[in-house]
Amino acid sequence: MVGNVTQLNDGWYDVMHLGGNDTLEARLRNQRVYVRQPSDSLVFTPYSTQPAPTSIRYQLQPDHHVLLLDRRLDLDVFTIPVKVRPPRAGVPVQLNSNFNAALYLGRRLNFYYLSRQNITPWQQAPRIRATGIGYGGFLGLGSTLITGDVTRQQAGPEYEGLVLHAGLATLYDAHIFNVGLAAGFDHLIGPDRRYWIYQHRPWLGLLFSLDLN
Repeated sequence: MVGNVTQLNDGWYDVMHLGGNDTLEARLRNQRVYVRQPSDSLVFTPYSTQPAPTSIRYQLQPDHHVLLLDRRLDLDVFTIPVKVRPPRAGVPVQLNSNFNAALYLGRRLNFYYLSRQNITPWQQAPRIRATGIGYGGFLGLGSTLITGDVTRQQAGPEYEGLVLHAGLATLYDAHIFNVGLAAGFDHLIGPDRRYWIYQHRPWLGLLFSLDLN
């Protein structure tokens, strides 16, 4: 997600930066700790095998910030509205806009930037800004136009061919939806796959996705 968040979810985070308290930052930095946000404070609980682990309370300040990182697996469904295919067998660069969809599995990194801000001359409140990025692999189905030009003049009448595609993608969380870039290859299903000039050839694409978790 990207933008302002009203409340940090309780959970495990990596402490990337802790402004205003050098001693506490040195103790917690790059550690994975359980974090709660009561009002304008953060409560850090480092992992411990003890039945009652020690928690540390940190007061958010307007002139210092806290940076937390949440790592998790990410499952998305995305579409690839645009594929760019390099020149091949005398056919120039192709910009394809056929239907393409894929299931994506990868790693999501959510960064949370926390501080305290003045909302009136006499009142302050927590401020949380969030940004998410991701990377992983995908597998899906799509269609492509099959003509004589892309099959070395072996295909008959033009038709929409069914392709399987797979590859790698990187995502940026734009809050309402995810956008990103994909790099992959296609496998045409059908007898013309032997002649299709783009069979198993790399392409680059623009993607849009919906977060399923």
